[in-house]
Amino acid sequence: MKLVTFALLLSLSCFAFAATETATAPSEIPTNEKDFVALINGFEKAKIIAQLGEPSKIEDVQSSSGKAFASIWQYHYLNTDEKGEYYQTTELDFIDDKVVMVVFMNNDGSEMPNDAVKAPPNKK
Repeated sequence: MKLVTFALLLSLSCFAFAATETATAPSEIPTNEKDFVALINGFEKAKIIAQLGEPSKIEDVQSSSGKAFASIWQYHYLNTDEKGEYYQTTELDFIDDKVVMVVFMNNDGSEMPNDAVKAPPNKK
């Protein structure tokens, strides 16, 4: 009788464990730009890393005290436009630990555009 009870409890615990894993597994993040933006806003960094892996580039923005309060993460060939063509770079901007902006670029994110301001304006 003990063996039957043990087998029954063991089989039920497997179902409970499987249900727990399914309930906590993160949902897949879509690659289409509109669906991606609708889903990703507000995600925390840990959840993004769990879904997408480590970004190819991270740039932290620090306060005067040296504490990072914002981050810019870049991924390559992650998202598609309406035609199904991949953007070369997807940039995720964070404030504290949450995504606040998504930028899609057709460059690798390392070059400066020709019309960019290359020096701070003179203060009067």
